[in-house]
Amino acid sequence: MEANPRGIPKAPFVENVEDHVSPQEPVEIVLKKFQEAAAKYKFMEVNMLQKKRNLDAKIPEIRKTLEMVQFLQSEAAEGDDSKEIETLYELNDTLFATANIKPTGKVCLWLGANVMLEYPVEEAAELLSSKLEAALKTLKNTDEDLVYLRDQITTMEVNTARVYNWDVKQRRLARAKAEAAGEE
Repeated sequence: MEANPRGIPKAPFVENVEDHVSPQEPVEIVLKKFQEAAAKYKFMEVNMLQKKRNLDAKIPEIRKTLEMVQFLQSEAAEGDDSKEIETLYELNDTLFATANIKPTGKVCLWLGANVMLEYPVEEAAELLSSKLEAALKTLKNTDEDLVYLRDQITTMEVNTARVYNWDVKQRRLARAKAEAAGEE
């Protein structure tokens, strides 16, 4: 079965409805299968959208932290240990405070799960750069997957409509035959 690079299966396109409908698989069962497949794709899409929202929030934070670490790295590289940096730092989304800090060549980074570690600024910059690169790659893949999923959802909806319309046509033909046979 075909799939995208991250393993999402490709939805088959129904060109000939008669190939999918048989006495063993009546229209109702085929429609149910197509609707279930479309629901699975929609579920994956919802999860991908949540992942994208998380990345959209996370990437600016990583960039902002990386910029600060690079600034501290440049200040530490100057070698003036007595120089203090006056900075405005964020306590909350809308609350900031002023502080005077001496560049020490070390920074503390939140890693998540209430864990903070101290790193030399060079190591912190490398770590944040790799995290940013990975997050950007994941965002790109997520965007590609969302486009792919939308295509698969559309394909399954078209398949469902084609089978349903074919069934309506077959019922009309059967009714017309029955009416013609009844008139004779």
